[in-house]
Amino acid sequence: MKINNRNNIPISDLRVSENAGLSRRAFLSAGAGLAGAYAGAAAAERARPNIVFIMADDLGYADLSCYGRREYETPHIDSLAQDGVRHLQAYANSAVCSATRTALITGRYQYRLPVGLEEPIALRDVGLPPSHPTLPSILRNHGYHTALVGKWHLGALPNYGPLKSGYDHFWGYRSGAIDYFTHMGVMEPDLWDGETRIEEDGYLTDLLGRRASEMITHFAKSDRPFFLSVHFSAPHWPWTGPNDEAESRRLAKTRNPAALLHWDGGDLKTYGEIVARMDLQVGRVLDALRAAGLEEQTIVVFTSDNGGERFSDTWPFSGKKTHLLEGGIRVPSIVKWPQVLKAGVNHDDIIISMDWAPTLARVCGARMHPDYPADGVDIFALTGKQTLQERTLFWRYKNLDQEACRSGPWKYLKILENTFLFNVVADPLERANLKARRPEIFNCLKQEYDAWNKSMLPVDSLSYSHGFVGNEMPDHFGLTRKPEDLPKLPKPE
Repeated sequence: MKINNRNNIPISDLRVSENAGLSRRAFLSAGAGLAGAYAGAAAAERARPNIVFIMADDLGYADLSCYGRREYETPHIDSLAQDGVRHLQAYANSAVCSATRTALITGRYQYRLPVGLEEPIALRDVGLPPSHPTLPSILRNHGYHTALVGKWHLGALPNYGPLKSGYDHFWGYRSGAIDYFTHMGVMEPDLWDGETRIEEDGYLTDLLGRRASEMITHFAKSDRPFFLSVHFSAPHWPWTGPNDEAESRRLAKTRNPAALLHWDGGDLKTYGEIVARMDLQVGRVLDALRAAGLEEQTIVVFTSDNGGERFSDTWPFSGKKTHLLEGGIRVPSIVKWPQVLKAGVNHDDIIISMDWAPTLARVCGARMHPDYPADGVDIFALTGKQTLQERTLFWRYKNLDQEACRSGPWKYLKILENTFLFNVVADPLERANLKARRPEIFNCLKQEYDAWNKSMLPVDSLSYSHGFVGNEMPDHFGLTRKPEDLPKLPKPE
């Protein structure tokens, strides 16, 4: 039986249970050590670590070999888990990218902002207000260099952009997806250096890895710490690996803006090549940290913006991107911090994307803005607590009128008019509806959800929301889309 993770957990065991290989004693030990490591360390220079935050796009929960993927290996990302902490119950704030990225950068539920109601941003002129505090702006004000390499997708120029929301440097793309070779978005070329559109030859994943490594080398020459966001496009469509430039040219020749969605292409082999290339570039970034002598004092986070899409593996969950089923919102999440965190630990507390902003702000000696209090919590538990206090997390998704909340092992779920209660620890596939057997739990969670929902912005009737239908994915049989539900794309020339 093949072993490919630090804790020698058989891959088959990883795929059978979300708690496979979990050592509560190991986690408690790590938590206690973490709290102890910070005793009296606030004044020390190393209490201001560098941060490299790596985010994949549409990577499924089991799309890494350290989470159970069998068709290919991801040794460089696996090494982060070997040398750090692997989260087994990590969630994205949404089942699509823009909404999750809003929560990630602000530390708050995305539904507090109009931009967070877009699922995802399509063609409306909406974005993250430059006046809203963000993790990069908070860290910049605290003396950090800040940079984003990769995907933004939180609003277009001239009103919105990474340089307007806390980043000193930006190199990447602004929309939801671009071609890996031509760097064309749905409507126009979309590769940028700051606020200048540029042209550069090369496979996008390689270009992002190279640029991120160069930024690390540049920052290493300064005495100031840095916060570097590396937001890969991989493994988002189009389904073109590093040797598939001919397929890219075929899509470009259609002159159809919607061709980028690539409904007539892709397979498991190509998907594996896309993920493996991202893994290679993650290794390149890690090598740059080592070469600069920064590995020990740098926090490296790796996660995904939402659950996987067409070719992803979301086992042991059902559902994918655009679903509030576990497969649409459960994501891989790994953090490495050699100075503080023990290696090879499995973390079983429930965390979510918006937790990273208050967590990273605090370990850097900064605080979230008091006028915009975080909904996320400090997941490093620096108060000395060894586990996080139990809480209820909430989601909603406009397409199919989806609602969900998670408290302990219990999950309330609504899709259209159908409602469910699942124990997602015992039943991660969400098959046994316990609503009638445990009505007291169902009613309690439903009431909690309704109270929370009233505290958020209402659903915007004009906002875009995306979901798959039967003529796109056959397992979505019975679902159709009205023409008015689609963003109005320009006609092919």
